[in-house]
Amino acid sequence: MSGSTIRMEALTASDVAAARARFPKAFGGSGKQRAVRIGLWTAFVAYVAYLHWEFDFARIFTGLPRLWVIVRLMVDWSGFFEWDHAAILTAMVETLAMAFLGTLLAAAVALPLGFLGARNITVNRVIRFMFRRVFDTCRGLDQLVWALVFVRAVGLGPIAGVLAIFIADLGVLAKLYAEAIETAENGQIDGVRATGASPVAAIRFGVVPQVLPIMVSQALYQFESNTREATILGFVGAGGIGLRLSERIQINAWDQVAYIIVLILLTVAVLDALSARLRGGLIRAGAAHELNAVQST
Repeated sequence: MSGSTIRMEALTASDVAAARARFPKAFGGSGKQRAVRIGLWTAFVAYVAYLHWEFDFARIFTGLPRLWVIVRLMVDWSGFFEWDHAAILTAMVETLAMAFLGTLLAAAVALPLGFLGARNITVNRVIRFMFRRVFDTCRGLDQLVWALVFVRAVGLGPIAGVLAIFIADLGVLAKLYAEAIETAENGQIDGVRATGASPVAAIRFGVVPQVLPIMVSQALYQFESNTREATILGFVGAGGIGLRLSERIQINAWDQVAYIIVLILLTVAVLDALSARLRGGLIRAGAAHELNAVQST
């Protein structure tokens, strides 16, 4: 204890200043840092107060009685057999077709674009940079924005929805494909090249078998996601079940709104289960292929 006391008393102002300069956080920071923290916290509190003043949160509580009325109407299915089930089911099938076609077209076009955007395939930085920016442009806008554009261009209907899904998914899948291609093992590619194969053949037999399960898995996930997104696209005139849902909300047919929502949830749940099983099989197949490739080398 005495030794410790002697060392503490031996500290001078210059020692403290040196320690403060070396470990500023141990001394609570400098006055400037404390002022910045206080300023940031003050700005945060002021912003929260502004939001409370700008938005009338009391309307949440005044709207609860109306929400309760809507909920009661949604659970009343007494007129179930009088609803136009054929039109609703047809619209659901149209939504699935819209999501499937948009995803299929995006996956097909994204496959060659992914190779053009991959670092280990396209060595020219300028070309690779240009294609990467195209990917960013396509996926930079939400499908809803693309749907609004194509509804104006080609008119109302599912074609606008297919094009919106295609453009938005093209950027996403092309980027994911390029990243998957960049992770391909060089050993298998070099082995194919050692046989005297052309560059195209090296890609076909050296790269594609490694990344194809990942690509298909990503496309399946996008199809599952696009089924939900296609529902929203119907609200802007892209057809499908979303259009039927929007029509029934406008006429306050809340019982049919609930029926359509349940139908959408069941469809998405079934697709989710099927897609998960397919993706799991593809991932296992890809892992088995990599294991065989390692064992063969």
